[in-house]
Amino acid sequence: MIETQKIGNYRYRILGLLMFATTINYFDRSIIGVLAPTLEKLFGWTNSDYAYIMISFKVAYALGMLLMGGVIDRLGTKKGYTLSIAIWSVFGMMHALVRPGFSVIGFAAARFGLGFGESGNFPAAIKTTAEWFPKKDRAFATGLFNAATSIGAIAAPFVVGWIVHEDGKNWQIPFLITGVLSALWVFLWFKMYKKPEVHPKVSKEELAYIQSDSEAENEEKLPWKAVAKKRQTWAFAVAKTTDAVWWFYLFWGAKFLAETFDVNIHNIALPFFVIYIMADGGSILGGYLSGVFIKKGWTINKARKITLLICALIILPVAFVAITDNKWLAVFLIGLGAAGHQAWSANIFTLASDVFPKKATASVVGIGGMIGAVAGIVADAALGSVLDQAGNTGYFWAFLVAGSCYLVILGIVHLLMPKMTPLDENLKLITE
Repeated sequence: MIETQKIGNYRYRILGLLMFATTINYFDRSIIGVLAPTLEKLFGWTNSDYAYIMISFKVAYALGMLLMGGVIDRLGTKKGYTLSIAIWSVFGMMHALVRPGFSVIGFAAARFGLGFGESGNFPAAIKTTAEWFPKKDRAFATGLFNAATSIGAIAAPFVVGWIVHEDGKNWQIPFLITGVLSALWVFLWFKMYKKPEVHPKVSKEELAYIQSDSEAENEEKLPWKAVAKKRQTWAFAVAKTTDAVWWFYLFWGAKFLAETFDVNIHNIALPFFVIYIMADGGSILGGYLSGVFIKKGWTINKARKITLLICALIILPVAFVAITDNKWLAVFLIGLGAAGHQAWSANIFTLASDVFPKKATASVVGIGGMIGAVAGIVADAALGSVLDQAGNTGYFWAFLVAGSCYLVILGIVHLLMPKMTPLDENLKLITE
Protein backbone atom coordinates (compact mmCIF):
# COMPACT_ATOMS: atom_id res chain seq x y z
CA MET A 1 0.00 0.00 0.00
CA ILE A 2 2.86 2.40 0.81
CA GLU A 3 4.45 1.74 -2.57
CA THR A 4 1.14 2.39 -4.33
CA GLN A 5 0.73 5.74 -2.57
CA LYS A 6 4.24 6.82 -3.56
CA ILE A 7 3.95 5.96 -7.24
CA GLY A 8 0.25 6.69 -7.75
CA ASN A 9 -2.65 4.33 -8.43
CA TYR A 10 -4.55 5.68 -11.45
CA ARG A 11 -4.07 2.29 -13.14
CA TYR A 12 -6.53 0.83 -10.63
CA ARG A 13 -9.23 3.26 -11.79
CA ILE A 14 -8.77 1.89 -15.29
CA LEU A 15 -8.93 -1.62 -13.84
CA GLY A 16 -12.20 -0.66 -12.16
CA LEU A 17 -13.65 0.25 -15.57
CA LEU A 18 -12.55 -3.12 -16.95
CA MET A 19 -14.35 -4.81 -14.06
CA PHE A 20 -17.49 -2.74 -14.69
CA ALA A 21 -17.50 -3.60 -18.42
CA THR A 22 -16.94 -7.31 -17.73
CA THR A 23 -19.76 -7.32 -15.16
CA ILE A 24 -22.13 -5.85 -17.76
CA ASN A 25 -20.86 -8.35 -20.33
CA TYR A 26 -21.56 -11.37 -18.16
CA PHE A 27 -24.83 -10.09 -16.76
CA ASP A 28 -26.05 -9.72 -20.35
CA ARG A 29 -24.62 -13.10 -21.31
CA SER A 30 -25.97 -14.98 -18.27
CA ILE A 31 -29.61 -13.90 -18.36
CA ILE A 32 -30.65 -16.53 -20.90
CA GLY A 33 -28.98 -19.32 -18.91
CA VAL A 34 -30.98 -18.38 -15.81
CA LEU A 35 -34.19 -18.01 -17.83
CA ALA A 36 -33.62 -21.20 -19.85
CA PRO A 37 -36.01 -23.51 -17.92
CA THR A 38 -38.72 -20.82 -17.98
CA LEU A 39 -38.26 -19.91 -21.65
CA GLU A 40 -38.28 -23.59 -22.64
CA LYS A 41 -41.73 -23.97 -21.09
CA LEU A 42 -42.94 -20.59 -22.41
CA PHE A 43 -41.86 -21.21 -26.01
CA GLY A 44 -41.88 -25.03 -26.12
CA TRP A 45 -38.17 -25.45 -26.89
CA THR A 46 -36.41 -28.81 -27.01
CA ASN A 47 -32.83 -29.26 -25.77
CA SER A 48 -31.71 -29.14 -29.39
CA ASP A 49 -33.58 -25.84 -29.90
CA TYR A 50 -31.80 -24.37 -26.90
CA ALA A 51 -28.46 -25.74 -28.13
CA TYR A 52 -29.10 -24.11 -31.54
CA ILE A 53 -29.63 -20.73 -29.84
CA MET A 54 -26.43 -21.16 -27.82
CA ILE A 55 -24.53 -22.21 -30.94
CA SER A 56 -25.69 -19.04 -32.71
CA PHE A 57 -24.08 -16.97 -29.96
CA LYS A 58 -20.84 -18.92 -30.17
CA VAL A 59 -20.60 -18.83 -33.97
CA ALA A 60 -20.80 -15.04 -33.80
CA TYR A 61 -18.41 -15.00 -30.84
CA ALA A 62 -15.91 -17.08 -32.81
CA LEU A 63 -16.16 -14.81 -35.87
CA GLY A 64 -16.06 -11.73 -33.68
CA MET A 65 -13.00 -12.91 -31.80
CA LEU A 66 -11.20 -13.41 -35.11
CA LEU A 67 -12.15 -9.93 -36.32
CA MET A 68 -12.54 -7.80 -33.20
CA GLY A 69 -9.07 -8.57 -31.83
CA GLY A 70 -7.49 -7.16 -34.98
CA VAL A 71 -9.92 -4.22 -35.04
CA ILE A 72 -9.06 -3.32 -31.44
CA ASP A 73 -5.32 -3.54 -32.15
CA ARG A 74 -5.84 -1.12 -35.06
CA LEU A 75 -8.38 1.27 -33.51
CA GLY A 76 -6.82 1.20 -30.05
CA THR A 77 -8.52 0.26 -26.82
CA LYS A 78 -10.51 3.47 -26.38
CA LYS A 79 -12.43 3.31 -29.67
CA GLY A 80 -12.37 -0.47 -30.03
CA TYR A 81 -13.83 -1.16 -26.57
CA THR A 82 -16.58 1.41 -27.12
CA LEU A 83 -17.55 -0.19 -30.45
CA SER A 84 -17.74 -3.60 -28.81
CA ILE A 85 -19.97 -2.58 -25.90
CA ALA A 86 -22.26 -0.57 -28.19
CA ILE A 87 -22.90 -3.60 -30.42
CA TRP A 88 -23.56 -6.04 -27.59
CA SER A 89 -25.86 -3.62 -25.76
CA VAL A 90 -28.10 -3.06 -28.80
CA PHE A 91 -28.46 -6.77 -29.51
CA GLY A 92 -28.87 -7.59 -25.83
CA MET A 93 -31.91 -5.33 -25.70
CA MET A 94 -33.24 -6.83 -28.95
CA HIS A 95 -34.00 -10.08 -27.09
CA ALA A 96 -36.98 -8.28 -25.58
CA LEU A 97 -38.54 -7.87 -29.05
CA VAL A 98 -38.74 -11.61 -29.78
CA ARG A 99 -42.26 -13.02 -30.10
CA PRO A 100 -43.48 -16.65 -29.66
CA GLY A 101 -44.13 -17.23 -33.36
CA PHE A 102 -40.44 -17.03 -34.22
CA SER A 103 -38.84 -17.55 -30.82
CA VAL A 104 -35.99 -19.90 -31.85
CA ILE A 105 -35.00 -17.85 -34.91
CA GLY A 106 -35.53 -14.57 -33.05
CA PHE A 107 -33.42 -15.56 -30.06
CA ALA A 108 -30.77 -17.04 -32.33
CA ALA A 109 -30.53 -13.77 -34.26
CA ALA A 110 -30.34 -11.68 -31.09
CA ARG A 111 -27.73 -14.03 -29.59
CA PHE A 112 -25.70 -13.83 -32.81
CA GLY A 113 -25.43 -10.04 -32.57
CA LEU A 114 -24.77 -10.25 -28.82
CA GLY A 115 -21.98 -12.75 -29.36
CA PHE A 116 -20.30 -10.63 -32.01
CA GLY A 117 -20.29 -7.55 -29.79
CA GLU A 118 -19.25 -9.39 -26.63
CA SER A 119 -16.29 -10.94 -28.42
CA GLY A 120 -14.47 -7.61 -28.10
CA ASN A 121 -14.51 -7.46 -24.31
CA PHE A 122 -11.58 -9.73 -23.46
CA PRO A 123 -9.23 -8.70 -26.30
CA ALA A 124 -9.77 -5.05 -25.29
CA ALA A 125 -9.45 -5.75 -21.56
CA ILE A 126 -6.28 -7.83 -21.92
CA LYS A 127 -4.75 -5.20 -24.19
CA THR A 128 -5.64 -2.49 -21.66
CA THR A 129 -4.09 -4.55 -18.85
CA ALA A 130 -0.88 -4.94 -20.88
CA GLU A 131 -0.80 -1.17 -21.40
CA TRP A 132 -1.41 -0.29 -17.74
CA PHE A 133 0.32 -2.99 -15.65
CA PRO A 134 3.84 -4.47 -15.54
CA LYS A 135 4.14 -8.21 -16.24
CA LYS A 136 4.58 -9.11 -12.58
CA ASP A 137 1.15 -7.61 -11.76
CA ARG A 138 -0.80 -8.60 -14.87
CA ALA A 139 -2.09 -11.99 -13.71
CA PHE A 140 -3.44 -10.42 -10.50
CA ALA A 141 -4.99 -7.50 -12.41
CA THR A 142 -6.46 -9.95 -14.92
CA GLY A 143 -7.76 -12.08 -12.05
CA LEU A 144 -9.55 -9.04 -10.61
CA PHE A 145 -11.35 -7.99 -13.79
CA ASN A 146 -11.95 -11.63 -14.74
CA ALA A 147 -13.66 -12.05 -11.35
CA ALA A 148 -16.26 -9.58 -12.60
CA THR A 149 -17.57 -12.35 -14.86
CA SER A 150 -18.87 -13.97 -11.70
CA ILE A 151 -20.34 -10.70 -10.43
CA GLY A 152 -22.41 -10.52 -13.62
CA ALA A 153 -23.33 -14.20 -13.37
CA ILE A 154 -24.34 -13.77 -9.71
CA ALA A 155 -26.42 -10.65 -10.43
CA ALA A 156 -28.40 -12.33 -13.22
CA PRO A 157 -30.38 -14.87 -11.11
CA PHE A 158 -31.14 -12.30 -8.40
CA VAL A 159 -32.42 -9.74 -10.91
CA VAL A 160 -34.34 -12.36 -12.91
CA GLY A 161 -35.85 -13.90 -9.77
CA TRP A 162 -36.92 -10.46 -8.54
CA ILE A 163 -38.46 -9.26 -11.82
CA VAL A 164 -39.67 -12.34 -13.73
CA HIS A 165 -42.71 -14.35 -12.62
CA GLU A 166 -42.65 -18.16 -12.60
CA ASP A 167 -45.02 -18.20 -15.60
CA GLY A 168 -42.54 -16.06 -17.57
CA LYS A 169 -44.25 -12.69 -17.17
CA ASN A 170 -41.78 -9.76 -17.47
CA TRP A 171 -39.04 -11.97 -18.99
CA GLN A 172 -38.12 -9.11 -21.35
CA ILE A 173 -37.13 -6.59 -18.66
CA PRO A 174 -33.73 -8.07 -17.61
CA PHE A 175 -32.56 -7.87 -21.23
CA LEU A 176 -33.22 -4.10 -21.24
CA ILE A 177 -31.28 -3.23 -18.08
CA THR A 178 -27.83 -3.47 -19.64
CA GLY A 179 -28.57 -0.64 -22.07
CA VAL A 180 -28.58 1.87 -19.21
CA LEU A 181 -25.46 0.37 -17.60
CA SER A 182 -23.59 0.39 -20.91
CA ALA A 183 -24.37 4.06 -21.56
CA LEU A 184 -22.93 4.94 -18.14
CA TRP A 185 -19.79 2.90 -18.86
CA VAL A 186 -19.17 4.59 -22.24
CA PHE A 187 -19.43 8.01 -20.56
CA LEU A 188 -16.89 7.06 -17.88
CA TRP A 189 -14.56 5.35 -20.37
CA PHE A 190 -14.33 8.38 -22.65
CA LYS A 191 -13.85 10.68 -19.71
CA MET A 192 -11.12 8.65 -17.96
CA TYR A 193 -9.18 6.67 -20.57
CA LYS A 194 -5.95 7.64 -22.31
CA LYS A 195 -2.76 5.63 -22.72
CA PRO A 196 -0.64 5.92 -19.55
CA GLU A 197 2.28 7.64 -21.31
CA VAL A 198 0.03 10.58 -22.33
CA HIS A 199 -2.40 10.59 -19.38
CA PRO A 200 -2.20 13.81 -17.33
CA LYS A 201 -3.15 12.02 -14.10
CA VAL A 202 -0.39 9.40 -14.33
CA SER A 203 2.72 10.44 -12.38
CA LYS A 204 6.24 9.88 -13.72
CA GLU A 205 6.78 7.36 -10.94
CA GLU A 206 3.64 5.39 -11.83
CA LEU A 207 4.51 5.42 -15.53
CA ALA A 208 8.01 4.13 -14.74
CA TYR A 209 6.49 1.34 -12.64
CA ILE A 210 4.01 0.39 -15.41
CA GLN A 211 6.82 0.19 -17.96
CA SER A 212 9.38 -1.38 -15.59
CA ASP A 213 9.50 -4.79 -17.27
CA SER A 214 8.27 -4.02 -20.79
CA GLU A 215 10.19 -3.40 -23.98
CA ALA A 216 9.63 -0.18 -25.93
CA GLU A 217 7.57 -0.77 -29.09
CA ASN A 218 7.22 1.03 -32.40
CA GLU A 219 3.82 1.99 -33.81
CA GLU A 220 4.02 -0.24 -36.89
CA LYS A 221 0.95 -2.48 -37.17
CA LEU A 222 1.46 -6.24 -37.30
CA PRO A 223 -0.46 -8.18 -39.98
CA TRP A 224 -2.87 -10.74 -38.59
CA LYS A 225 -1.28 -13.57 -40.58
CA ALA A 226 2.10 -12.89 -38.92
CA VAL A 227 0.54 -13.44 -35.49
CA ALA A 228 -1.35 -16.53 -36.68
CA LYS A 229 1.89 -18.22 -37.79
CA LYS A 230 3.44 -18.32 -34.32
CA ARG A 231 3.36 -21.53 -32.26
CA GLN A 232 2.84 -19.37 -29.17
CA THR A 233 -0.48 -18.16 -30.61
CA TRP A 234 -1.72 -21.71 -30.93
CA ALA A 235 -0.49 -22.67 -27.48
CA PHE A 236 -2.74 -19.91 -26.14
CA ALA A 237 -5.58 -21.04 -28.45
CA VAL A 238 -5.37 -24.65 -27.23
CA ALA A 239 -5.54 -23.40 -23.63
CA LYS A 240 -8.69 -21.43 -24.51
CA THR A 241 -10.59 -24.55 -25.57
CA THR A 242 -11.47 -24.78 -21.88
CA ASP A 243 -13.90 -21.90 -22.53
CA ALA A 244 -16.33 -24.64 -23.53
CA VAL A 245 -16.34 -25.86 -19.91
CA TRP A 246 -17.04 -22.38 -18.52
CA TRP A 247 -19.89 -21.86 -20.96
CA PHE A 248 -21.28 -25.26 -20.01
CA TYR A 249 -21.56 -24.05 -16.40
CA LEU A 250 -22.97 -20.69 -17.50
CA PHE A 251 -25.56 -21.78 -20.08
CA TRP A 252 -26.43 -25.32 -19.01
CA GLY A 253 -25.92 -25.11 -15.23
CA ALA A 254 -29.41 -23.84 -14.43
CA LYS A 255 -30.95 -26.49 -16.70
CA PHE A 256 -28.94 -29.25 -15.00
CA LEU A 257 -30.00 -28.10 -11.53
CA ALA A 258 -33.63 -27.70 -12.64
CA GLU A 259 -33.83 -31.13 -14.26
CA THR A 260 -31.85 -32.98 -11.58
CA PHE A 261 -32.81 -31.21 -8.34
CA ASP A 262 -36.01 -29.29 -9.28
CA VAL A 263 -34.34 -25.90 -8.80
CA ASN A 264 -36.56 -23.17 -10.31
CA ILE A 265 -36.29 -19.50 -11.23
CA HIS A 266 -37.00 -18.35 -7.67
CA ASN A 267 -34.48 -20.54 -5.85
CA ILE A 268 -31.66 -20.66 -8.40
CA ALA A 269 -30.09 -17.47 -7.00
CA LEU A 270 -28.45 -19.07 -3.92
CA PRO A 271 -26.84 -22.01 -5.80
CA PHE A 272 -25.54 -19.60 -8.45
CA PHE A 273 -24.29 -17.26 -5.72
CA VAL A 274 -22.28 -20.09 -4.15
CA ILE A 275 -20.88 -21.27 -7.50
CA TYR A 276 -19.81 -17.85 -8.72
CA ILE A 277 -18.52 -16.54 -5.40
CA MET A 278 -16.22 -19.55 -5.43
CA ALA A 279 -15.32 -18.70 -9.02
CA ASP A 280 -14.50 -15.12 -7.97
CA GLY A 281 -12.18 -16.37 -5.26
CA GLY A 282 -10.46 -18.66 -7.74
CA SER A 283 -9.95 -15.87 -10.25
CA ILE A 284 -8.34 -13.53 -7.72
CA LEU A 285 -6.26 -16.17 -5.93
CA GLY A 286 -5.09 -17.75 -9.18
CA GLY A 287 -3.81 -14.43 -10.47
CA TYR A 288 -2.26 -13.60 -7.10
CA LEU A 289 -0.51 -16.97 -6.76
CA SER A 290 1.52 -16.77 -9.96
CA GLY A 291 2.50 -13.20 -9.05
CA VAL A 292 3.80 -14.44 -5.69
CA PHE A 293 5.88 -17.08 -7.46
CA ILE A 294 7.37 -14.46 -9.81
CA LYS A 295 8.25 -12.16 -6.91
CA LYS A 296 10.02 -15.11 -5.27
CA GLY A 297 12.36 -15.19 -8.25
CA TRP A 298 10.69 -17.91 -10.33
CA THR A 299 10.72 -17.47 -14.08
CA ILE A 300 7.43 -16.43 -15.66
CA ASN A 301 7.36 -19.79 -17.45
CA LYS A 302 7.63 -21.78 -14.21
CA ALA A 303 5.29 -19.52 -12.23
CA ARG A 304 2.47 -19.61 -14.78
CA LYS A 305 2.70 -23.34 -15.54
CA ILE A 306 2.92 -24.50 -11.93
CA THR A 307 -0.13 -22.34 -11.17
CA LEU A 308 -1.94 -23.88 -14.16
CA LEU A 309 -1.07 -27.37 -12.91
CA ILE A 310 -2.51 -26.55 -9.47
CA CYS A 311 -5.69 -25.26 -11.17
CA ALA A 312 -6.04 -28.43 -13.26
CA LEU A 313 -5.76 -30.62 -10.15
CA ILE A 314 -8.33 -28.55 -8.25
CA ILE A 315 -10.80 -28.97 -11.14
CA LEU A 316 -10.64 -32.79 -11.27
CA PRO A 317 -13.44 -33.50 -8.70
CA VAL A 318 -16.07 -31.79 -10.90
CA ALA A 319 -16.13 -35.07 -12.86
CA PHE A 320 -18.27 -36.54 -10.03
CA VAL A 321 -21.10 -33.95 -10.17
CA ALA A 322 -23.51 -36.05 -12.19
CA ILE A 323 -23.29 -39.09 -9.91
CA THR A 324 -24.24 -37.36 -6.65
CA ASP A 325 -27.84 -37.12 -5.45
CA ASN A 326 -27.06 -34.27 -3.04
CA LYS A 327 -27.88 -30.85 -4.48
CA TRP A 328 -25.44 -28.88 -2.35
CA LEU A 329 -22.59 -31.29 -2.97
CA ALA A 330 -23.24 -30.88 -6.70
CA VAL A 331 -23.29 -27.10 -6.29
CA PHE A 332 -20.02 -27.18 -4.31
CA LEU A 333 -18.29 -29.37 -6.90
CA ILE A 334 -19.44 -27.13 -9.76
CA GLY A 335 -18.23 -24.14 -7.74
CA LEU A 336 -14.85 -25.83 -7.25
CA GLY A 337 -14.60 -26.44 -10.98
CA ALA A 338 -15.61 -22.85 -11.70
CA ALA A 339 -13.03 -21.55 -9.20
CA GLY A 340 -10.30 -23.64 -10.77
CA HIS A 341 -11.32 -22.55 -14.24
CA GLN A 342 -11.26 -18.86 -13.37
CA ALA A 343 -7.82 -19.22 -11.77
CA TRP A 344 -6.73 -21.04 -14.93
CA SER A 345 -8.28 -18.35 -17.11
CA ALA A 346 -6.55 -15.48 -15.27
CA ASN A 347 -3.17 -17.09 -15.95
CA ILE A 348 -3.96 -18.18 -19.50
CA PHE A 349 -4.90 -14.62 -20.46
CA THR A 350 -1.58 -13.34 -19.20
CA LEU A 351 0.28 -15.86 -21.38
CA ALA A 352 -0.61 -13.68 -24.36
CA SER A 353 0.79 -10.49 -22.84
CA ASP A 354 3.76 -12.32 -21.27
CA VAL A 355 4.96 -13.53 -24.65
CA PHE A 356 3.63 -11.11 -27.29
CA PRO A 357 4.23 -7.36 -27.71
CA LYS A 358 1.34 -5.14 -26.58
CA LYS A 359 0.35 -4.24 -30.14
CA ALA A 360 -0.34 -7.92 -30.95
CA THR A 361 -2.07 -8.89 -27.70
CA ALA A 362 -5.69 -8.29 -28.76
CA SER A 363 -5.16 -10.24 -32.01
CA VAL A 364 -3.72 -13.22 -30.12
CA VAL A 365 -6.55 -13.14 -27.57
CA GLY A 366 -9.01 -12.92 -30.46
CA ILE A 367 -7.62 -16.01 -32.18
CA GLY A 368 -7.65 -17.95 -28.91
CA GLY A 369 -11.18 -16.81 -28.13
CA MET A 370 -12.30 -17.95 -31.57
CA ILE A 371 -10.92 -21.44 -30.93
CA GLY A 372 -12.59 -21.47 -27.51
CA ALA A 373 -15.92 -20.56 -29.10
CA VAL A 374 -15.58 -23.32 -31.69
CA ALA A 375 -14.96 -25.79 -28.85
CA GLY A 376 -18.14 -24.48 -27.20
CA ILE A 377 -20.12 -24.94 -30.43
CA VAL A 378 -19.06 -28.59 -30.71
CA ALA A 379 -19.87 -29.16 -27.04
CA ASP A 380 -23.34 -27.56 -27.31
CA ALA A 381 -24.27 -29.53 -30.42
CA ALA A 382 -23.17 -32.81 -28.83
CA LEU A 383 -24.80 -32.16 -25.46
CA GLY A 384 -28.13 -30.98 -26.90
CA SER A 385 -28.37 -34.07 -29.09
CA VAL A 386 -27.36 -36.49 -26.31
CA LEU A 387 -29.82 -34.98 -23.81
CA ASP A 388 -32.71 -35.26 -26.29
CA GLN A 389 -31.84 -38.88 -27.12
CA ALA A 390 -30.56 -40.29 -23.81
CA GLY A 391 -31.96 -37.95 -21.17
CA ASN A 392 -29.96 -36.62 -18.24
CA THR A 393 -27.28 -39.31 -18.52
CA GLY A 394 -25.68 -36.94 -21.03
CA TYR A 395 -24.61 -34.75 -18.11
CA PHE A 396 -22.39 -37.58 -16.80
CA TRP A 397 -20.16 -37.36 -19.87
CA ALA A 398 -20.25 -33.55 -19.88
CA PHE A 399 -18.97 -33.29 -16.30
CA LEU A 400 -16.42 -36.07 -16.85
CA VAL A 401 -14.86 -34.12 -19.73
CA ALA A 402 -15.14 -30.85 -17.78
CA GLY A 403 -13.13 -32.30 -14.91
CA SER A 404 -10.40 -34.12 -16.81
CA CYS A 405 -9.55 -32.03 -19.88
CA TYR A 406 -7.36 -29.37 -18.22
CA LEU A 407 -4.42 -31.69 -17.48
CA VAL A 408 -4.35 -32.90 -21.08
CA ILE A 409 -4.56 -29.37 -22.42
CA LEU A 410 -1.76 -28.16 -20.14
CA GLY A 411 0.48 -30.89 -21.53
CA ILE A 412 -0.22 -29.73 -25.08
CA VAL A 413 0.46 -26.09 -24.14
CA HIS A 414 3.82 -27.08 -22.68
CA LEU A 415 4.78 -28.99 -25.83
CA LEU A 416 3.91 -25.99 -28.03
CA MET A 417 5.52 -23.39 -25.78
CA PRO A 418 8.08 -25.09 -23.49
CA LYS A 419 9.95 -21.93 -22.41
CA MET A 420 7.57 -18.98 -22.95
CA THR A 421 10.37 -16.87 -24.43
CA PRO A 422 9.04 -13.35 -25.13
CA LEU A 423 8.74 -12.03 -28.69
CA ASP A 424 9.83 -8.53 -29.70
CA GLU A 425 7.83 -5.94 -31.63
CA ASN A 426 8.62 -7.83 -34.87
CA LEU A 427 7.62 -11.21 -33.35
CA LYS A 428 11.23 -12.39 -33.12
CA LEU A 429 12.47 -14.26 -30.04
CA ILE A 430 14.11 -11.95 -27.51
CA THR A 431 17.50 -13.38 -26.54
CA GLU A 432 19.36 -12.40 -23.42
